[in-house]
Amino acid sequence: MNMSHSHHDHTPQATGNIRFAFFLNLGFTIIEIIGGILTNSVAILSDALHDFGDSISLGLAWYFQKLSRKGSNARYTYGYKRFSLIGALANSLILVTGSLYILSETIPRLINPQPANEKGMFLLAILGIVVNGAAVIRLKKGNSLNERVVSLHLLEDVLGWAAILVGSVLMYFFDLPFIDPLLSILISIYILVHVAHSIKESMQILLQATPESVDLQHIRERLLLHTFIGDVHDMHVWSADGNYHVMTMHVVLKNENNDVSVLKDEIRTLLKEEQIEHATIEFEQEGETCRYEKCT
Repeated sequence: MNMSHSHHDHTPQATGNIRFAFFLNLGFTIIEIIGGILTNSVAILSDALHDFGDSISLGLAWYFQKLSRKGSNARYTYGYKRFSLIGALANSLILVTGSLYILSETIPRLINPQPANEKGMFLLAILGIVVNGAAVIRLKKGNSLNERVVSLHLLEDVLGWAAILVGSVLMYFFDLPFIDPLLSILISIYILVHVAHSIKESMQILLQATPESVDLQHIRERLLLHTFIGDVHDMHVWSADGNYHVMTMHVVLKNENNDVSVLKDEIRTLLKEEQIEHATIEFEQEGETCRYEKCT
């Protein structure tokens, strides 16, 4: 599942690439559902669920790629990045429900396998590799983080179809009907593992946990190396959407005659290197009492 990200390439090309991938993936999902029913393949139906989740993610990515152009306003001062979390959680709920349903239908088939149309599975797998591969190639031409993340997700789909392709060949040449439900179970487990990670990440962002990629102690140590900085405290950092990180801090100056504007630029440059996109800095003089009870 993909969320809206920072560093968007706010160009019609970026939006167009994601739109192309969305309609391609959605159309193919419909073909998968029909093909899965006709071939009696639960593996294909499981992958159809996966692709349906991808379609939702692509639709959200497309929507938020356009919405992010609006920027911040008086109502949403940090912009619309966090709106993507709502979509991510909704998408996760759909995938969990669908995967559990697929597992409930598939596990009995593993015990009592049903014949599937191997030739139909083979042809759909070829089509799946071509369609998802075309979307990957299109998105790899883009520069935005949204496009890169979505292309990696679609690349996983290509590998999934490759597994179904191999499975269909084995089923054609050998009497191994259990391969189809086995592939379905593996795909469903794969989806559930990734959804669990997505839910955990979304909840951490909503609860304003410190992003895993940010080391507050390391940042503090780097700042204290500056000649004019005596102390750094009351440091808080959170993420708007998983990639756009926001930070506030108090910086104690050693000298009252410092050029604060230059120092602010130097601090923000350092923070950029530490993946902090937006920083609010409050300066204090040595000996000044911090107004907050806990200034960590």
